[in-house]
Amino acid sequence: MVAPCVIDTARTLGCRDAAAATHLKLISLLVIFFTSVVGISAPVLLARYFQGKPVYDKAILIIKCFAAGVILSTSLVHVLPEAFTALADCQVASRHPWKDFPFAGLVTLVGALLALFVDLTASSHVEHSHKPSGDYLPVGTQDGGKKVGNGLSSEELVKLKQKLVSQVLEIGIIFHSVIIGLTMGMSQNQCTIRPLVAALAFHQVFEGMGLGGCIAQAGFSMGTVAYMCFMFSVTTPMGIVLGMIVFSVTGYDDSSPNALIMEGLLGSLSSGILIYMALVDLIAVDFFHNKLMGSQIWLKKASFVALALGSTFMSILAIWA
Repeated sequence: MVAPCVIDTARTLGCRDAAAATHLKLISLLVIFFTSVVGISAPVLLARYFQGKPVYDKAILIIKCFAAGVILSTSLVHVLPEAFTALADCQVASRHPWKDFPFAGLVTLVGALLALFVDLTASSHVEHSHKPSGDYLPVGTQDGGKKVGNGLSSEELVKLKQKLVSQVLEIGIIFHSVIIGLTMGMSQNQCTIRPLVAALAFHQVFEGMGLGGCIAQAGFSMGTVAYMCFMFSVTTPMGIVLGMIVFSVTGYDDSSPNALIMEGLLGSLSSGILIYMALVDLIAVDFFHNKLMGSQIWLKKASFVALALGSTFMSILAIWA
């Protein structure tokens, strides 16, 4: 027999104040939008500043390694534990089939395999979209601009790969941001929302720096960069507004079993995508297939320190959000 869920009713009722919660959410719209813009714009502007200078390639590499640490920490320390927590809630875990199987881990696996499938499909399309005219080199390596199997130079293939990585990475982060926004928008618990606003502001800065570092290296046009930065900046505020609309129309409770299941499944999926992107397309490519890093030991050490710092800063935020 499953024990009933125990809820601190007095504390829950004391914290539920629709007017105060709405006021906090309206403030959070501006705060989160502003910090998102600052976070994602900083590495892009730094890259523009260093462009054409001797340290440009090194600066971009260190920024990208910091970004990889942020993305890896986001997936493992923030998104995945929240997904497990949502599906382990007694309102969900006491019912079939959720109590019979670790769905959070399964959907994370599906997310990683989905990211791999998209990666393979897109890479294959790039490799076969031009007439062969040379020796094949793996995508992600650099070899002084030699022509590779599809008529493009290795540098051009690397740029195409980096663009793909940035786009898939943004999709994974947008999933995560929508979940955060919807959860906050539907919540009427001011005790939860108040500390979350400050924590999410820092969260968006570091997550934005992670995505911005990848966008900066990919070499997109100014229009595409502006569009990707805008989409990241507005996704969480849009999620909050959508959550407020859903609650006002349906009275939907963010702590209901269905809401927890949706949060857990979407969180697990985005976590799998982000883990794959961080380890395979960011860390592995730069540390094992980048000739610039391989030829300079100090740069490899600096890149590892940047990776560790990015992971550390983002992990510390898990104390609050």
